[in-house]
Amino acid sequence: MELAVYNIKGEDTGRKVTLSDEVFGIEPNEHAIYLDVKQYLANQRQGTHKSKERSEVSGSTRKLHKQKGGGGSRIGDINSPVLVGGGRVFGPRPRDYRFKLNKKVKQLARKSALSLKARDGEIVVVENFTIEAPKTKDFINIVKNLKVEGQKVLVVLPSQDKNVYLSSRNVPGAEVTTATDINTYALLNNKALLLAEGSLDVINKL
Repeated sequence: MELAVYNIKGEDTGRKVTLSDEVFGIEPNEHAIYLDVKQYLANQRQGTHKSKERSEVSGSTRKLHKQKGGGGSRIGDINSPVLVGGGRVFGPRPRDYRFKLNKKVKQLARKSALSLKARDGEIVVVENFTIEAPKTKDFINIVKNLKVEGQKVLVVLPSQDKNVYLSSRNVPGAEVTTATDINTYALLNNKALLLAEGSLDVINKL
């Protein structure tokens, strides 16, 4: 697949780049995508949730009334889960939600997401660019010129650029990352994909 290369003014440079069929032209594997996104979201969880169980609630352990002869149900102390203010049965405990996923599965998921973007025509290739000083207005103008304004957009750079990152930070729905850090979730969570020309070589080697 060939795509035209634009500059940050939205003008066609007259050059074209060829997207690798091994990365941008495979048959998407939906299960690999599911596993990779599931792992990414699981890794974001703190896992610090905790509720108090019967033995941890503050309260007397005195038996409220005798076991038999009262005409009511049997009951223990005031910390019983059936009483208001008692402990919780099988409540959440701190845990680690992370799980292992094979590197080749993650690679397949990433290629599947890129292939989906290419198939749906949501990839825009732009010349390598930078911003002289952190300025939100400059980033907004680039997005407008490339006709992806109002969409969630993921900008992929060949390497870190602090000025571009700072310029995009206050723009709703905009995300800037490097080619080595792209992940399946970010690709699918954004509508438009702005690829800096130099990032293609890095992506093809991932």
